[in-house]
Amino acid sequence: MKIGVLETGKVNPALVSDYGPYVPMFRDFLHKADPTIEVEGWDVVEEGRIPDSPHAADGWLVTGSKFGVYDPEPWIAPLKDFLRETYAAKVPIVGICFGHQILAEAMGGKVVKSDRGWGCGVHTYALEGLEPWMTGPARDQLNVHAMHQDQVVEKPPGARVIASSNFCDYAGLAYGDHALSIQPHPEFDAAYEADLIRLRASAGGAGIPEDVAARALRTLESGVDNDVLAEWIVAFFRRAAGKGGAERESA
Repeated sequence: MKIGVLETGKVNPALVSDYGPYVPMFRDFLHKADPTIEVEGWDVVEEGRIPDSPHAADGWLVTGSKFGVYDPEPWIAPLKDFLRETYAAKVPIVGICFGHQILAEAMGGKVVKSDRGWGCGVHTYALEGLEPWMTGPARDQLNVHAMHQDQVVEKPPGARVIASSNFCDYAGLAYGDHALSIQPHPEFDAAYEADLIRLRASAGGAGIPEDVAARALRTLESGVDNDVLAEWIVAFFRRAAGKGGAERESA
């Protein structure tokens, strides 16, 4: 199986030497569940690289980003078009953080910079039902790293809520059998999250307030369920690709 990672953001230059870019980070995340998965990155931001066809991969994963879905970036509208085309073709899509938000907007929802402020550190998300790709023992909640200000505030027509929290009402959404998205970051580890919090807390007025950062850093002692989400997302890709639509074109 080949997963195309649509890279809509970049790791901060101050952190790249320690943690690398996002595409290898997501490759490592998916390989927790299946080391045979092939991953190809598509640089949407700097190269404006939008796939010519939904069938250029067996499934697509949209990363996080420093941008908002409402920003006047030239790649935002073409990416929304591609996501709608991909969904119509029944090729699997997974969105993470910004990917969650832009998929919601593409499908008719609404995203804003929330007046709830920064969500960062380890958050607990309640699961709103059992999906067929949620393999393993039944769970009613997950702990995952969060890092966002923007939120989905109106879910798209037909989308079902699969996860929520006190901070984020629409933290996980599913669309039929071929698209799902989550607001938190299962690809982050505690060290990266900690350094990112400290970096953004040092940014002044536009960054994370010091008291919010201090609380968030304390939560990093909690365990996270990244391995569970890796298993679920890979199971989702395989199940959705098997339901028709993902007939990958040869390179």
